[in-house]
Amino acid sequence: MSERISRHSRKSYVLRGGRPYGGDPTDLVLKDGVIAEIGQNLSGPRAGTVDVTGLVVLPGLVDLHTHLREPGREDAETVESGTVAAARGGYTAVFAMPNTDPAADTAGVVEQVYRLGQDAGHCDVQPIGAVTVGRAGRQLAELGAMAESAARVRVFSDDGDCVSDAVLMRRALEYVKAFDGVIAQHAQEPRLTEGAQMNEGALSATLGLPGWPAVAEEAIIARDVLLAAHVGSRVHVCHLSTAGSVEIVRWAKSRGYPVTAEVTPHHLLLTEDLVASYDPIYKVNPPLRSASDVEALRAALADGTIDCVATDHAPHPVEDKECEWAAAAMGMVGLETALSVVQQAMVDTGLLDWSGVADRMAYQPARIGRLGGQGQPLEVGAPANLTLYDPAAPWVVEPADLVSRSRNTPYAGTTLPGQVVATFLRGRPTVLDGKPQ
Repeated sequence: MSERISRHSRKSYVLRGGRPYGGDPTDLVLKDGVIAEIGQNLSGPRAGTVDVTGLVVLPGLVDLHTHLREPGREDAETVESGTVAAARGGYTAVFAMPNTDPAADTAGVVEQVYRLGQDAGHCDVQPIGAVTVGRAGRQLAELGAMAESAARVRVFSDDGDCVSDAVLMRRALEYVKAFDGVIAQHAQEPRLTEGAQMNEGALSATLGLPGWPAVAEEAIIARDVLLAAHVGSRVHVCHLSTAGSVEIVRWAKSRGYPVTAEVTPHHLLLTEDLVASYDPIYKVNPPLRSASDVEALRAALADGTIDCVATDHAPHPVEDKECEWAAAAMGMVGLETALSVVQQAMVDTGLLDWSGVADRMAYQPARIGRLGGQGQPLEVGAPANLTLYDPAAPWVVEPADLVSRSRNTPYAGTTLPGQVVATFLRGRPTVLDGKPQ
């Protein structure tokens, strides 16, 4: 594939025999950055004809929750390295979380991240602004200035920390309503999780690790959906992880409250049992939960209670993970493995088809984040943001082969189903044959 494309002018391509949403084989013509034609036996420049027979064609994926670490922790990740990893995972857009150093709490910092993404060019980078100054939870940040900046911020979060003050949360919801913004809440009641190390339950007691109760997440979600309904403003729940949280969101949606929610790939597949190894690779916030929680999360993603999958890609340098459990940083990388994990957890189990994957991993995150030009259906005239995926190509995850600057993957040595073969950003290949361009 790569040789045939590299000889071409890179202005137009015919992708022949792909399977949009896993359906019947068809051809797609990409020209001038958009999908120009869809149909059978389409013609195009000979050098730009690419045989993609059997590959599932999806809209370019959109990640609503990515940590790119720049500025401040370039030892863990940069906008350049993180977006290369995103493209390799099939993503054409990512939302960059604000827990950087300095925090992305001003127009200047979000514009810096936005322009770094433009310069890198591997995928679109949409900054998320901090809700409070320094993410300290005491004073609202410059929400309006960030919204009016070149980055056009519409999502605000103190992710990594909860906006635990109810009055401050209400004020934030009221403020962003004026420009159709959304507050993305890291739902963690801080007083209930002081010193917490893993999911609270029988296993935490057996292992002697302080427990992280489900109610710490659920209490904040319950409060915030009521605040959102009262204000008439949008709230988004980051990395929802418990069965109880699912029921609260389901209840709120049944009443028409403006709430959306995301789940991470690792919370769809991994359980707290892995913590018995005391391997800090499995230390994450929120913690890995019980098998019954995983079952509830899968069902909620399938029925739409949970709107989307978001990676919570959280890179850390080796010294922050290869240490004793209590001292280890929380988080896992996930951009390069997300689609494979979703295939295993949701598609291979019959809970979602490929159209459902496109909805949960492209349409919904773009809609929630109000990101124009991304997350659009495969139709004539739409931007040519595409992911070509081989669901019948299992691979063994080798940390050394990841292109992220960090290697803290929980899937090392694991065989995952399916691989991203190519990614196109507005008709330009950013990944070919699984290799970044």
